[in-house]
Amino acid sequence: MSSSITVAKVLNNNVIIAEHPQYAEVVVIGKGIGFNRKTRDRINLSSVEKMFILRSQEEQEQYKQLVPQVDEKLIEVVQEIVLHIMQSSRQALNEHIHIALTDHISFAIRRSEQHIAIHNPFLYETREIYPEEYSLAEYAVDRINEAMEVSLPPDEIGFVALHIVSALSNRHISEVKQHSQLIGDMVGLVEDNLEYRIPRDSLDYSRLVTHLRFVLERLRRGETVRETSSLDGLMKREYPEMYMLAWKLTKVIEQRVHIPVYPAEVSYLTIHLQRLAQKKEDESGMEQQDSI
Repeated sequence: MSSSITVAKVLNNNVIIAEHPQYAEVVVIGKGIGFNRKTRDRINLSSVEKMFILRSQEEQEQYKQLVPQVDEKLIEVVQEIVLHIMQSSRQALNEHIHIALTDHISFAIRRSEQHIAIHNPFLYETREIYPEEYSLAEYAVDRINEAMEVSLPPDEIGFVALHIVSALSNRHISEVKQHSQLIGDMVGLVEDNLEYRIPRDSLDYSRLVTHLRFVLERLRRGETVRETSSLDGLMKREYPEMYMLAWKLTKVIEQRVHIPVYPAEVSYLTIHLQRLAQKKEDESGMEQQDSI
């Protein structure tokens, strides 16, 4: 089998269309891979230090359309970021991240230049649900700001984190966003019912979001939750208001993800909610003492 690729078309200094011995026509992304290249030039695969190959025909066509609309320098920076994500996570990425991240960042830069601010209402939830991906997104946004001489706002970290989650988990970005939004909505429902704003930097907030995340992950993977009738009876009897709120939350989940939630989840969720209710009560008591 041939150990080289043949240049079919140079899109820019960092992107070429090539004939690959195994994958037929491919889009090859690599720093400087298209510099001074001409059609029919052969490139030895062993001499290519860093290369990403878009094998899917659909991905190839989308990327071909995207490249002419994007700053060439951004292509290089995104490639660097993707490589950093792969090395840090030690996982393969869905190749769609090349298109999704490049397109998103290009649009974000245009918005920034036009002074159009997009607020990310689920920034805190994203950071709590996906801490490792959020950290990688922080690196990505810092690197883009530095390389492209722009000032993308912190809200973009959350958006980029979701793209990274999507690429690492092979889930569509819409599903990843749906879960973050669902958790954010459920936190809001809890706060409305308790009439208590949970501090976003608190352990209570982190515990609640993490628990809700694991509920959704268990549903996504189809995991069963062991029934605990004794615990269920205790929670219903001792904490009826929080038990009812937990039941409401599981119904919201079922309506949004269209998967039935095991009754045992209500009991475990009641424990977290009761802790929050007790925290609110303790803080109210302290405030009353201070006012005396």
